[in-house]
Amino acid sequence: MPLKQVFTKEEIERSITRISHEIIENNKGVKGLVIIGIRTRGYILAERIAKVINNLYGAKLDVGALDITFYRDDLSAISEQPVIHNTEIDFDIENKNIVLVDDVLYTGRTIRCALDALIDFGRPGTIQLAVLIDRGHRELPIRADYVGKNIPTSQKELVQVKFQEIDNEDSVTIVAEGENGPE
Repeated sequence: MPLKQVFTKEEIERSITRISHEIIENNKGVKGLVIIGIRTRGYILAERIAKVINNLYGAKLDVGALDITFYRDDLSAISEQPVIHNTEIDFDIENKNIVLVDDVLYTGRTIRCALDALIDFGRPGTIQLAVLIDRGHRELPIRADYVGKNIPTSQKELVQVKFQEIDNEDSVTIVAEGENGPE
């Protein structure tokens, strides 16, 4: 099955801007707000959301990166030598309103791992979830508070999010499983 593009660079930018406005509206400003992205693409998305909020509202939000590798329930299935990234949360999350950010919401298992990891850093006031793509197929009762786009997919399809910072382009495509690597 050939690639099916579902989001262009411009559509990604518009979604990030809209999500940023929704975050500020729902939190009634930026007081006590921090953004934490799940490594790797969730962190890039978190940085972009924070940049929009900082530019629009003259704020300077704390942005962190969360690695969930050791919290995964499928660690042995993904690789014998999983790649470990740094968690970079160099600010206090106690009683803060956290916006947890990931690129694609699928079964909900990644988010469950991220919640476990966050709680190890302290007790936030709230945790909200922002994703660029919600593709359905939930296995856990998890839903996003902020969604760039809902894309119905089959379980045999993969959603590929590419960001300029690591992929040299901004796009979201759907491919048949096994055609262009893992999601």
